Amino acid sequence: MDTSNFSCDPPKLHVLVVDDNNIDRKLIQKLLEISSFKVTVVDSGSKALQYLGLDEENTSSQFDVNLIISDYSMPGMTGFELLKKIKNSSTFKDIPVVIMSSENNLTRINRCLEEGAEEYLLKPVKLSDVNRLKESINKSGSQHMGQHEQDQSVDCHGPTPCSPEQKPKQNGLLKLDELIATNSIN
Repeated sequence: MDTSNFSCDPPKLHVLVVDDNNIDRKLIQKLLEISSFKVTVVDSGSKALQYLGLDEENTSSQFDVNLIISDYSMPGMTGFELLKKIKNSSTFKDIPVVIMSSENNLTRINRCLEEGAEEYLLKPVKLSDVNRLKESINKSGSQHMGQHEQDQSVDCHGPTPCSPEQKPKQNGLLKLDELIATNSIN
């Protein structure tokens, strides 16, 4: 019996990365590949919709995606607009979407989380962020990954330094309830 097609390794989780910045796109792709993800990268929200089969010309998708990671600030269609289209799709509404940005804008973070984003990552994304996402997906079976994360924290590298009580663990992930708990929202 030929066993060359059999593998003891679990199937790789498939991540769709959406970012208009080539350097950021390559960085997140490399971090995801190091963490054994299958990665597809596109450079715009409209190309992400095409890939998923959610554009006007295509209504069905042949791709199995376990996670979508999108930059917030992109020309044409923002990550927030892409998030809304995905969450309004009957096919992909349960797929976790993570928004990433170099801006620690609390209003933006709140809007994304309220619209259905599972997490909000601050750039530059680190390997520890990717590993945490992978653990979350594995624990939750690709559903409700944010509910299993308990130690998310606020980035304190902004213009106002954090007090020792507010100093975060350096994992780069943000959750609204922790922002509120640390009195970071004005």
